[in-house]
Amino acid sequence: MTTTPPAAADTFPRQSLAHGSLGAALLQIERARRGTGEWREVHRTLAAIGPLTDGHEANLFLGAPAMAFVLHVAADGTGRYADALHTLDGIVAEHTRRRLSAAHARVDAGRRPSFAEYDLFRGLTGIGALLLRRQPHGAEMKGVLEYLVRLSEPLADATNGPLPGWWVGHAPASDQSATPGGHANAGLAHGITGPLALLSLALRAGVTVDGHEAAIRRICRWLDQIQQTSAHGLRWPRWISRVGAAPMHTAAPGWCYGTPGITRAQQLAAVVLGDRDRKRMAEHALMHSLADRQQIDLLADRGLCHGFGGALRTVQRVAEDAESPDGYRHQFAFLIGRFTLAPAAEENGLLVGKAGAVLAFQDAEVDAAPQGQWDACLLLT
Repeated sequence: MTTTPPAAADTFPRQSLAHGSLGAALLQIERARRGTGEWREVHRTLAAIGPLTDGHEANLFLGAPAMAFVLHVAADGTGRYADALHTLDGIVAEHTRRRLSAAHARVDAGRRPSFAEYDLFRGLTGIGALLLRRQPHGAEMKGVLEYLVRLSEPLADATNGPLPGWWVGHAPASDQSATPGGHANAGLAHGITGPLALLSLALRAGVTVDGHEAAIRRICRWLDQIQQTSAHGLRWPRWISRVGAAPMHTAAPGWCYGTPGITRAQQLAAVVLGDRDRKRMAEHALMHSLADRQQIDLLADRGLCHGFGGALRTVQRVAEDAESPDGYRHQFAFLIGRFTLAPAAEENGLLVGKAGAVLAFQDAEVDAAPQGQWDACLLLT
């Protein structure tokens, strides 16, 4: 297993789990695991990936960490790819230590974070999701959890008083006018519900650090403060800026930003805290969201990130832990129908492409249990 310096950016499409060959490999692995595909196809795809980046741009969805996740899923409790995984474990551990050192230095200096420091896609939350699978009791996993505890604490602001520790100074997208003065993001992909889900999954697995439960409760309180009530139940804005909440009408009920992802994170938190009221609230909020056809109409495609694929898989995972899983049957059947009518993706990747859509649809049957652990990279399990 070799790594490549950051300059070799021409290799990035091949080693991308989000949009490239590694995402396609994840689908091939799941098919081989189910007996509907061939392991030799998996081997051929993985052999063609080439050198992997382990520089600052590497993350759960790109480079060495992404390959480690894919090989872990392929191993599936066997000795398959053991040598490569051993090598990658060492690379990921060193990568994590470098990133943790930079993150703590940033906090010590009183500066604001960026998505790339902490989020699921590019940051330490994504690395933590991998470590929880590969090295749950290692020093690096502990370090990520300790960092997330620190991230959950308020950080002083010279002009506006304490702001959430995950308040970033940049906009949520390319439109810099959307959030003047930065924002606190609530989404699972880029916001604080990603760390909330990871903290909760770690606690559920018995991996804990000092301040662990307090951090979970702190994040949940913030979500309570920003939640909004409508005729269709509770909802959460995509972000909060200095001028207020993001417009609610722009939020589709997707995995990455919408109610499904946010409620799954809160449900996981409620499970580990033994908070039946929060668990019931989260499950009801998802149910009401799915019943709102105006919200459903905002899902534009079959993809995992902000389409019907992500909604399907998230609903299945919520139903697994729900007090009344049968309550989701009708809405799930409706989502399946809408998935089949939605436009197919043009690219082959995982997050917005065909690979992710097919992975989600493989188990899309009413009362079917979700198979595989590929959605661990989405912090759903």
